This record gives sequence, C-alpha cells and structure tokens, in this order.
Amino acid sequence: MSVVVPGLGQPSDSGREPGPDEARLAPRGRIEPVDRLFRAALRGSGAVVLAIMLLVGVFLTYRASQALGVAKWSFLTTSAWEPDSHHFGIAAVLTGTVLIGLTAICIAVPLALGTALYISEYAPRKLKRTLVSLVDLMAAVPSVVFGLWGAFLLQGHVTGLSRWIATYFSWIPIFEVDGADPGDPLQTATVYTSSTFIAGIVVALMVTPITCSVMRETFSQAPAGEREGALALGATKWGMIRAVVLPYGRSGVIGGTMLGLGRALGETIAVFMIISPVFAVQPHILQNGANSVSALIALRYGSASEFGMSALTAAGLALFLMTLVVNFIASSIAARSRSGAGTEA
Repeated sequence: MSVVVPGLGQPSDSGREPGPDEARLAPRGRIEPVDRLFRAALRGSGAVVLAIMLLVGVFLTYRASQALGVAKWSFLTTSAWEPDSHHFGIAAVLTGTVLIGLTAICIAVPLALGTALYISEYAPRKLKRTLVSLVDLMAAVPSVVFGLWGAFLLQGHVTGLSRWIATYFSWIPIFEVDGADPGDPLQTATVYTSSTFIAGIVVALMVTPITCSVMRETFSQAPAGEREGALALGATKWGMIRAVVLPYGRSGVIGGTMLGLGRALGETIAVFMIISPVFAVQPHILQNGANSVSALIALRYGSASEFGMSALTAAGLALFLMTLVVNFIASSIAARSRSGAGTEA
C-alpha cells in the first residue's frame, strides 16, 4: 500500500478503481441466480428421492400391517410359509437370501477386482476399450438368460465341483451335505443340484459387471503424479498398484461390493429358475434346496389370497429394510475411507 505524502498531490490507492483482473478475482458477496437455481434443483432432486423411498416404505408397511399384526415377532423366527393357516415366517427365506448373496459376493469381488485392475493398469489402450464395452454389455444381459444358462448348462458341470468340495471340506459346516457319501462313486448327483452354491455362482456373474465398473472408474482416477513418483522410486508395477492405486480406490472397492450385494439380495428370476424351494433353514450351501425372499414372492404371488398378499408384502418389507441397512453400512464405511484418503494430494 502506497503512502500519500501531503503536498505532493498524488492520488491515494484507496480511491483507485480496481483493474479488470482484480475485479475478476475479488470474492463476490452474493450468489448468482444461476447458482441459486442449480442449488435448488439439486436439493429438490435429493428431496424427491428421499420422498419416494419414504413412500415405498410407508406403502409396504401399510400393506403388510395385516399379516404382521397376526404373526407379530414369530414372523422373524418361523420357517414354514402357510399364511392361510396363520403359520408363516421368513426365517428360512431370509437365511437363504443372505447365503446366496454372500456366496455371490465371495465369487464376484475377486473376479471384479482382478478385471478392474487389468483393464485400468495392464490392458493395452486398444484392448481396453473392447474390454470395457464387453463388461458393460454383460450388465445388460437379461436375468432370464443367466437363469437359463445356469439351469441347463452350468448346473450339470458344477455338480462335480460341489462333490469335490463336499469330499475334502465337509468338516466345514457350510460345505457339509446331509445324506451324501463322498466315498460312493455311484451316488446320484441330484443331492448337489439346485443348491445355494449354484445360484450364488449365477448371481455372481450377474453382479460382477456393475461391481467391476465402479472399481475400474475409481482406479482410473488415481493421481498420475503419485503413480509416476512410485515408479521413479523403483517400485514395480504391482508395488505401485499396492501403494497408490488400491489405497486410493478403497471406497470404490467397498462401494462396488455393496452395490453388487444389494443386487444379489434382490435377484429374482435367475434364482427362481435354479433353486428347488424349501421352507426350512438350509445352512449347507452345496446341498439341494434353497430359497430367497424374492423367489418366494415370485412363487406365491399368482395364487396368494388377500391375507397371503399381505404376508408376501411383509416379506418384501423385510428385504427392503435389509437392503437399506446394507447400503447405510456401506455408506458409513466409504465415508471413512474416501478415495485418496490414504495418499497425499
């Protein structure tokens, strides 16, 4: 700031008009109308989404109130499904839903993670575009196509793998198969068909594309400076990925996994075409017989009475709440591990 010497007649800086650059860089005290409109549109969109979710929950609760008023807390502990005799519950179908979803995620996450890393880090530029298109096209394949493929092609080839797992890992409770003798080579393979394991494989292939896409987009945004710095310090390609790309993409891995789990929990047609429905808690994933909430609704929707529809709506409400809880947990985990949190900007 210049000092005005009395008597010299020099103008003071305080009365000088700001130049064009200074006017452009000066902070503005008011918000432009376009910014106000954009902010209002964003807030309105968020409010609409929340309102729709709330209305869905209210609708399901209202339609399910009749059945829930009769079943009360036994709705969560009963395995049978006989709504017309007021003896019904979701213990069996809810357990089957969780087991199918977890089986699918255990298969899909390593496959999606490896594919995403190869596309973003190793694939040549020309091949990368082709692979991205193929992965995105897999997500557009209808569920019924996966169901037909799993029921008529995959199932016949996976029973051998199921038998091998049951033979050598039956000491793990979930891999045990009741009534199966691994030492009998003539035993029929029907004890291994229509199982949670086969349904989980099919669902895993259905959720892999969307999980891979989320991971790939996150990995591709890792800072180029940190990549080059790690390589310049002598790190190998894998060392750079482990030190820079994976920590930066942690939230993408979590988000993609939970997004895939949310779809796996609600998958209907493919699971319905593969499993053999049983209304008993089935903890053995290799054994014939499984069930899920969505498959139950598809199976009983056409022949349900008015009270039966209320019971099916109650099952749908349980699946709705479980999906919300999964997404809330995923958001909480991702908020603590934002992309780039483990790296310096």
